[in-house]
Amino acid sequence: MNPPKRGPVRTAKGVFEAWEKRTELVKLQTTAESAHNDAKTIRLKALRLEKEAQDAEEARLKALNAPPATVKKRVKRSG
Repeated sequence: MNPPKRGPVRTAKGVFEAWEKRTELVKLQTTAESAHNDAKTIRLKALRLEKEAQDAEEARLKALNAPPATVKKRVKRSG
């Protein structure tokens, strides 16, 4: 007779349990990666919105402090 194999039993149940364990591990990893990406996206969006608000405020102040536009006189050309 052959001695019993060490490690996971190669029965249908053993194979299924190993597959189930790997599947659960992959699901946990993808969930963690997704949460990390979501947090990064939220952080970057907040930074972008803050930058846009600063740019809008700078443009508003620049428009207030800008000298009035000069009116160009029309030149009549005889032709």
